[in-house]
Amino acid sequence: MTDPVPALRVRSVEVPELAPLFPHLDARHPLFFMRRGQGVAGVGEALRLTFRGASRMTDAAAAWRRVAESATVDDAVRVRGSGLIALGSFAFADDSADDSVLVVPRVVFGRRDGVSWITTVDDASAPAPEPLGEKPMLTLQPGAQSREGYLAAVATAVERIRAGELDKVVLARDLTGTLPEGSDIRGVIEALALGYPDCVTYAVDGLIGSTPETLVRVADGEVSARVLAGSAARGADPAADQDAAGTLATSDKDLDEHSYALRSVLAALRSHTRHLATTELPFTLKLPNLWHLASDVEGLLADGSSSLDLAAALHPTAAVAGSPTDAAVALLARLEPFDRGRYAGPVGWIGADGDGEWAIALRCAQVRGASVTAYAGAGIVAESVPDAELAETRMKFRPMIEAFD
Repeated sequence: MTDPVPALRVRSVEVPELAPLFPHLDARHPLFFMRRGQGVAGVGEALRLTFRGASRMTDAAAAWRRVAESATVDDAVRVRGSGLIALGSFAFADDSADDSVLVVPRVVFGRRDGVSWITTVDDASAPAPEPLGEKPMLTLQPGAQSREGYLAAVATAVERIRAGELDKVVLARDLTGTLPEGSDIRGVIEALALGYPDCVTYAVDGLIGSTPETLVRVADGEVSARVLAGSAARGADPAADQDAAGTLATSDKDLDEHSYALRSVLAALRSHTRHLATTELPFTLKLPNLWHLASDVEGLLADGSSSLDLAAALHPTAAVAGSPTDAAVALLARLEPFDRGRYAGPVGWIGADGDGEWAIALRCAQVRGASVTAYAGAGIVAESVPDAELAETRMKFRPMIEAFD
C-alpha cells in the first residue's frame, strides 16, 4: 500500500444484548465472521485495501500495521474483536486474477463471552436493522469442471502420485448459478450460521460460506489452529454413524492424508512459536453432513508476529493444496480449469494489536453481481478412487446447495 495512511477514529461501546445480527447486515454486501453466535458483523466500508501477487498477505500485514499505528482508538469494551478491526479475504494462488482485500467496516456489531458492543469509525451512525427479504433460491450446476473432467483429473493425479512426483494433491471442482434480481443474501448467511453452528460462518467481499477449519488464531500471545483432512459421510442411523466414524479413524488412506496436512501446519508454525504441541492421534469431528479427522495445535507466540503474518506463513497448507506444496500447487493449476479465486484462501479478521482469527475459506461460494460460483475439493493420495473423491465433493457442496435451496 503506497497511498497515505488514513487516520481513522474508532470508538467501541458496550451495549445491551444484541438481537440476531443478520438484519443489521447489508443485503448485498454483508461482512460477517461468527461461530456459535460469537463474532462480528460489519456494515459499510470505512477503508478498503487491496493486494495481489505472491506477497499479498505480507503486504497486507505491513499495511495493517501502518493503519493501526495511525488510528485513534477509544475501546471501552476490550474483548477480542472490539476496537479497530479489519475483515479480510485472500486469494488462494499467487497469480490469481482476484483481489485480496482487507475491509474496515464503518460500523461493527459484536458479541463475545456474553458481552455485546458496537464499534463506529469516524463517527458513523449505526444503521437500524432491516427485515430480511426472501432468501434467494437457485440451482447450482457444473461450472468449468464437468463431472467427467473431475474424474479424469483425479485419475491423472493418482498416476502422478504413484509415479513418486508428490504425495498428495487437493483437487476442486466448481458449481455455478445465477441469483434472482434483487436477491437478499443475508438469508443465505443465516441458513449457514444456523445449520452449521460449530463452523465459522463468514461473508467478506462477496465470499460467503461456513468452514470447519481454523487456519490460525492469535489471542494474548497464544496461538492455536485446527487441522482437518480425511472425511467420511455420516451414517443413516446412529449405529451406521458410529461405524462411519470408526472406519474413518482407522483408514490408512485418510490417516495418511491427515498426516501430510498436520505436518505442514507444524512446520510453518515452529519458527514463530514455542511450546508447540498437538494431539498424539487425530480425533473424529462430527458435522451435520460428514465426519472429519481433526487435530488441534497450540503454542505460544515467540516473535511478535500478527495473526495475518502467521496466516501468510501457513498458506497454503497441505489440507487445501497437497504435499509437497510446490509440486501440489503446480499440479492442481494444470488439472483445475478455473482460477480458485479466494476459495481455500485465508478469510477472517485482525485487530489493531495483530490478534485475530483466520479460517480457511471452504464450503463457500463467491457472489459477483448475480453470478454465484461454489467450490469443493477432495484430497487425492495414492489410494484414491475417482468415483469416491467425486462423492466426497458432493458431500462438501451440501452446505451451499442447501443454503440456496
